[in-house]
Amino acid sequence: MAGPDPTKLRRVVDAFPATLDDDADRVDDLLDGTYGRLTREWYPELAELTEAYGDREILREDVLEHVEAVPSFRLSDGAAPLPEKRRALARADEAANDVTEIAGWYATLRSMLTDDPEDLTRVERLLHGFGYVLAHGLFLGASSPERIVRRLRLAYRSVGVDIDDTDSEAGAERTTFTCPYRNVGARIYGEKWVCHEKLDRVDDGYVTYLAERGIDYQRPRDCDSGERCYSTVARDGPELWWPKTAPAELGALS
Repeated sequence: MAGPDPTKLRRVVDAFPATLDDDADRVDDLLDGTYGRLTREWYPELAELTEAYGDREILREDVLEHVEAVPSFRLSDGAAPLPEKRRALARADEAANDVTEIAGWYATLRSMLTDDPEDLTRVERLLHGFGYVLAHGLFLGASSPERIVRRLRLAYRSVGVDIDDTDSEAGAERTTFTCPYRNVGARIYGEKWVCHEKLDRVDDGYVTYLAERGIDYQRPRDCDSGERCYSTVARDGPELWWPKTAPAELGALS
């Protein structure tokens, strides 16, 4: 099954660099409370999920959902920079080494949870390749998020997925749906194994194809306690935020 080695993942999670020292309150003020939410709320839950992953109680996908939902401090509005926010991040970085260290740690954590083709099983590699080839026909002639998401919804329906809701906001097209295969293999592998750890390899092929054409397809995420999930399609833009973006990167981009 795709996913990092539990021991290696736990080692990275345990290396979380926040010290919560006397500068924590000042850093938290500069970052609009993001530092506090990340260190006091998000990280403890991450540690619990890592333990559950190591015990095979949850899938890699569940940990990844939480990692992608990290509290963020926005540094741009789409492609437009936010100068005041960037200056605030620079001041926070001067106040505490944690700011840069957390960004580096977060990059390492995300890379561990992102599929590495060498870590996929042969079947998963075949599914990814199938999705990539299929995307050439599925999205032929579609270049806007609106047209692409219509094709994507058609693909969902063709495999029995129910579309529950659609929404459009700030140039992003969101689709909420129900996966009918949630419980397939659940007794042996756990819920969402087919829907995410296997069928999503086909979606990863779509992601690869669309990214090459400047489209950001966020494949199914955030399945709740029921069966509903959502995905989004938008123009791929250079939106920046901490901790994904380290303070030093802003100097190189200015």
